[in-house]
Amino acid sequence: MKPKQDFILLIMNCQNYRYKANHQKNTWLKSITSKLIYYHVIGDPVLEKDFLFDNEERILWVKTRDDYNSLPKKVIAACHAINETFDYKYIFKTDDDQNMVNSKFFDTIINILTVKTPQIHYGGHIVDVPFAYLSQYYRIHPELPKHLPVYQTKYCNGRFYFLSKTAVLDLLSKKEKIMDEFLEDYAIGFNLDPLIKNNMMDLKTENYFQDFQDYPQN
Repeated sequence: MKPKQDFILLIMNCQNYRYKANHQKNTWLKSITSKLIYYHVIGDPVLEKDFLFDNEERILWVKTRDDYNSLPKKVIAACHAINETFDYKYIFKTDDDQNMVNSKFFDTIINILTVKTPQIHYGGHIVDVPFAYLSQYYRIHPELPKHLPVYQTKYCNGRFYFLSKTAVLDLLSKKEKIMDEFLEDYAIGFNLDPLIKNNMMDLKTENYFQDFQDYPQN
């Protein structure tokens, strides 16, 4: 029987930025609600299994590359690991460069998701893409392809979003498509069934999470 854990937070991290994960562990992660567990997700392409949980260090290792372009692969691999391992209701996702500035955020969102009807399957800061365009994000991350089309859709910004188990199962059925993408947050929203997105929750995530400015690298 799978252990029951209704709410799970996945934080995208990598080996080169372990100090960012440690900074989060030493700050806001100390005070998150007991209703929530978290894992920092790190890629290891030579992992013997598809995934490995280190519950002592709170790391979820997944069998992917650990670079920026592999973020969609890392996220869907982590969702697969959670789905295979836990009896859960929601997965929350954020990044290792985020500082939670409102300590009540997770309590509030968990309470809302617990009682809200009809059930909300997907939420975060909603980005509306009204028509297709070529992404210019390679100017910030030069490792990205220069020719990278973004198609009409709505998706939740990667700073923070949540997915219900129903949404996760839908995305896992499209795992190969997501692994072919380069922009992680867009890949999730673009591939999610439109019916599941009918009742998205729009969150002003900038009120709850902010980029860390300085990290102690030790």
